[in-house]
Formats: sequence, C-alpha cells, structure tokens
Amino acid sequence: MAAPAVATDGGHLVVTLSEWRPRQPAHRLVPALSALGESPLGFRFELSAFAAGSWSPQVVGATIGQARFAHGVTRSETLVCEIDEFIANPPAERVRVVLRASGPGASLAAPWCVSLSAWSPGTDERPANDGVRLVVPAFSQMEEDGALRHRVCSPTCVAMVLAYYGAPVAVADIAQEMFQPELDLYGVWPAAIRAAGRRGIGGYLLRFPDWAAAAWCLERGMPVIASVRYDAGELTGAAIVQTSGHLLVLTGYADGEVFVNDPAAPRAEEVARRYRLDELRRVWLARSGVGYVLFARTSPARDPTPPAR
Repeated sequence: MAAPAVATDGGHLVVTLSEWRPRQPAHRLVPALSALGESPLGFRFELSAFAAGSWSPQVVGATIGQARFAHGVTRSETLVCEIDEFIANPPAERVRVVLRASGPGASLAAPWCVSLSAWSPGTDERPANDGVRLVVPAFSQMEEDGALRHRVCSPTCVAMVLAYYGAPVAVADIAQEMFQPELDLYGVWPAAIRAAGRRGIGGYLLRFPDWAAAAWCLERGMPVIASVRYDAGELTGAAIVQTSGHLLVLTGYADGEVFVNDPAAPRAEEVARRYRLDELRRVWLARSGVGYVLFARTSPARDPTPPAR
C-alpha cells in the first residue's frame, strides 16, 4: 500500500499505517523498517490487534537505535511484545501499526518502507526448480575479537550478504551499529534491516510459512538469513553442536540439501556447508521460521546449476 504522510509529535516522527487484515488470523507479527541512506537514529513499532470482537491496547516494541520515547504498554491479555516479535492470542484478525522515529535531524525523505510479516501455515509445496546456488562471501564470527566472537552471528551474516551485494563492511563495525545496549544484544532482528538500509540495501523480516517461500527468494538471487535453534544431534554437521538461537545464511539448495554459510565455523574456509533440508526445516521453519531478506536494485549473478556432489 502507499506510504501515509509522516506527522510529528513532540519532536518525533509518527507514521500511522492503514488498518491491515492478514489473509488468515495471525498469531505472530514481525514488523521492520527499511530506510535507505541516513535513517532516523532510533525508532520503535506500536501495534494493536483486533480479535474476538475487540481491539487490544497499543503495545510498544523494543526501541531500535539511539532514541528515547515515553514508556508504553509492552503486554496485554491478548498481545505481547517479545523484543522484536509481537504475539497475538487469540490470533489477530486485523492489525494497526504505528512507527515512531526520533533523533537529531531525523527524516524519512529517502526511500523507505515498513513491512509486517504475519505468520499462517504454508502449503509446503516443493520448488519447481532443481536447485540454485548463490556465491556469497564467507566470514567466520570466530575470527573476530574474543569479546565478540560468540555473540555476533547476526552481524556476521549481515556483513556476508552486504558483501554479496557489493556493499562490504567489517563485521566489528556493523556489530557496533547493530548493538542494542539496553537489551545487551547484537541480534535484534529489526536492527539488521536498519543497518543494511543505511548502506543502500533494502530489506524486510519474514516469518517464512514453508520451504517454497525460501526457495523463491534464492531463485531470484536473494540469500536468506535464517534464525534457527536446535539441540545436539538435530542438525547433522552443524558448526556448533546446539544453540538456543543462531543465524546463518541460506545460499542455495539441491538434491535434498541446503547450501549455507554458517558463521559459527572456526575459520572462513569452513563457513560454506551443506545441511539436510529435512533437518533445516525442522530447526528453522518449525520453530522461529524468521528470516532477514535483503535486496538490491539488481542482484549479483547466480549459478543456476549447483556443483556436482
């Protein structure tokens, strides 16, 4: 839909989006702001959900970047914010979204968009193509400074994809930009989209409904940064034995396998790996299912024929 006018409120920019109805009532809602070039220093989303005949209070999400906003409600009986994801129970039939942005000289003059991904079950149809593989530079988070290496899987993945699009950045630099001090986290999902936008690369967060949606992105030259979690033995050949939350880059697929760049590998030469598709679907799609999709005006060349086994 067309972007609404940007209003001001006490020095903040306020964007009130049109009321939106998902295709099916949605349990999980994941918003993001992608602003190319110099974006506001900080922003947050405020959501209200309609279900079972009434609207929830307006619930505020985490503040991304350096900004100070008035305190707000972070949970209600029917809508809760878990840092970067809103959870509606019962599922939301309609949604109202407000973006609040702030910072010295803040503006939304450059190209920008707000995205909202609403989860509902997918069809699990198989991709029509035999496979594809994208050539994404490989970086290892384990080659970073000791204080960072176990915490920066998200910035490392973003750095790999930015390099793929011809916008290289040092992992330590983008990690510093993505760090959210109030949460003590480097992996807040909307912060990744914001950091990419400041380097001219658009993006959105998507709660992927099925593998076919991921294949669609890969076939169009867009790597997917996938948020996974798994116990020991659930992901054969994984760079780390188990994790309660980890990011990796999907770079292609073929013959029941998925090509990935796993930043947890000890060295850059070991980052490119193959994981079993059935296992990846379990540790990604059956759990968080969230991915970062970054894109440029033109995508780099891709190899339509995966290498021989």
